[in-house]
Amino acid sequence: MPLAPAIEADIAALAARYGAPRRITAALDGKPFNPVTQSDRYGEVCMVVRRRNGRLLTAIKTFYPAGCFRLLTGGVAHGETIEAALNREVEEETGLQTVIRRFLAVVEYHPYAFATFAFLLDECGGTLGSRDPHERIGAFRDIDVSELPTLATTLEAAPDRNDHEIDGNWRDWGRFRAIVHRVVYDVLTDGAADSTPG
Repeated sequence: MPLAPAIEADIAALAARYGAPRRITAALDGKPFNPVTQSDRYGEVCMVVRRRNGRLLTAIKTFYPAGCFRLLTGGVAHGETIEAALNREVEEETGLQTVIRRFLAVVEYHPYAFATFAFLLDECGGTLGSRDPHERIGAFRDIDVSELPTLATTLEAAPDRNDHEIDGNWRDWGRFRAIVHRVVYDVLTDGAADSTPG
């Protein structure tokens, strides 16, 4: 489903400041699951946080299948701007101070009215640690950009098992989660984004 005009206007304003994002539409098969079915949001931000060591921050939640680390994401509420959600979610989920370096991608998912907005951010202060216990983050791990496809493959192989935690099937969720990892990898490795810490 097309994004609302107000969301497109927000994307255009962010593109003018942080670079034009890659636009992707991906088809999701399988049954519905969270977060694409949650009515309190129209999308999510994907926080591609580059640590001071040049590696990317990933996390796993306590209820995820084993090994399913991923890039951090957080919901964008109706009436909330994408950048406001990005700033809020970075603080809540990581406790880090960051600066936005690049608007990497917008991924829309057919047939849902849901999108992922991915940004490259550089760590510039703070202490790593979730500020919101409801996030249930079990561990953080830094990875090289080159490891993103492996992360995507692991997510795609999530167990074929239904779980009330996501109101759906982990395999479907994992395939959905893998998409942005592959898109971010493609953007970061084809020269479309600054690949060195600033």
